[in-house]
Amino acid sequence: MRAGRLRHRITFQAPAEVQDQESGEMLPGWQTVWEKVPAEVSALSARDLIAAQAGQSEASGRVVIRYRPGVVPTMRIIHRGEVYEIQGQPMPDPVSGLEYLTMLVAKGVNDG
Repeated sequence: MRAGRLRHRITFQAPAEVQDQESGEMLPGWQTVWEKVPAEVSALSARDLIAAQAGQSEASGRVVIRYRPGVVPTMRIIHRGEVYEIQGQPMPDPVSGLEYLTMLVAKGVNDG
């Protein structure tokens, strides 16, 4: 994969207990795991959208990153202030499985 395709920067967040600033109480929230991850963020084509809908998915876009262990569907992605939920298991590249990951995402579903 050419580095020029990975022109967007995204942030991965995972569910975590975060402390409320005022009360000190631990509340469910989101913790940043990785910041400024190079990625390609794109909308699904009409063909991809139809295929995704066939699987009862709410997917509306695709995010491609260099391979990174530890990416799981319970995480969410922040890109340009928008929240994206990862739909299903991230898919490794078909050749080595260690070059890049492709994720189908749904916009604004996992707001926390």
